[in-house]
Amino acid sequence: MSPTVEPADSAEIGSPAARRKRRRIVLPLLLTAAVGGAAALGTTRPWERQSSVAEQPSLSHGTVTVEKGSLSSSIQVGGALSYDAPTPVVASGHGTFTALPAVGSVVKAGGKLYEVDGAPVVLMKGNRPLWRDLGPGVGDGADVKQLKGNLVALGYADGLGLAVDEKFTPGTATAVKRWQKALGVKETGTVVLGSVVMLPQTRVRVQKVGAQLGSPLGSSPVLTVSSTDLVAIVHPAENQLSRFAPNGKAVVNLAEGGTVQGRIRSLIRGGDGGDGGDSGPDGSGGDQQKTAVTVVLDRQDKARHAGPSSVTVNVVGDTAGDALIVPVTALLALDGGGYGVKVVDGTTARLVKVRLGLVADAKAQISGDVKSGDQVVIPK
Repeated sequence: MSPTVEPADSAEIGSPAARRKRRRIVLPLLLTAAVGGAAALGTTRPWERQSSVAEQPSLSHGTVTVEKGSLSSSIQVGGALSYDAPTPVVASGHGTFTALPAVGSVVKAGGKLYEVDGAPVVLMKGNRPLWRDLGPGVGDGADVKQLKGNLVALGYADGLGLAVDEKFTPGTATAVKRWQKALGVKETGTVVLGSVVMLPQTRVRVQKVGAQLGSPLGSSPVLTVSSTDLVAIVHPAENQLSRFAPNGKAVVNLAEGGTVQGRIRSLIRGGDGGDGGDSGPDGSGGDQQKTAVTVVLDRQDKARHAGPSSVTVNVVGDTAGDALIVPVTALLALDGGGYGVKVVDGTTARLVKVRLGLVADAKAQISGDVKSGDQVVIPK
């Protein structure tokens, strides 16, 4: 039989004893509510800011279908095709420019780069500029070895048994005279400072002409030359830099259609790629404050057909095929660690712990007691 609760008179309700009695009744109720609240918070959504219960907004929920398919962490960044490794060329010696090349022209090692006082200045392959005349009686040096290597490669030392070393021998002078005869200049056997430009490439493209016909030689660059190969230069955001690993694979989407495979060669902060590649299709350069990434291309024929132009570069990341995929908003961070999802089962929802795989594009790969087609709870 239920106990009868007798009403208290108004005087008793306001008495100190009555107030103490009410506190004894209310306290257990508050503890019960607190325990229930803690249990309810046993799973939390990792994307929500953890704050007090009073601060948590009320959320409405919906459902989404667990999908089966492929998930990729690749990203896409805009960029441009440009000629690789622009290099300024400064003229040595004295004189007046009497001929200059056209922008876009290609010069091979042994060919005329420009002309001073009516005499050709020839491109040769080398990593260091010449700083003195090279002829009979000159001291040994790496510059002599560099010159002899070019004379051999260009065929002017054929039959002379010329060793590519640091000594300027009589055979070296003979090879120089043969070279001078082919150029149509006086055969002295001495290479005069300023008559040769040493560059690392065996073939260059004239990108920019900085001198004027009739102007005297000075310290400013005569030309800017580049490689004849095109590269893709991109400027990723700071939070994308970790995706650009050295030698990482990339796919370059050309503006006119088609793609070219490539690999990441360099990442330079606050520059144009460090390799000198232009940031813009017009060769004018880009934002020098951004980090620049250079992507070398596997197929130059496709790139040359497109020419300097805008491109988009896909950086290949991890890929998961035949994966169960849910939005990241469906994930619940569990008290004991790991993640779970709430799978709708009729009119109820059950919490299922899942293993997390690849996460990309606000989607997550999961595995566990979940199958394709299941409905999982997400906040609206």
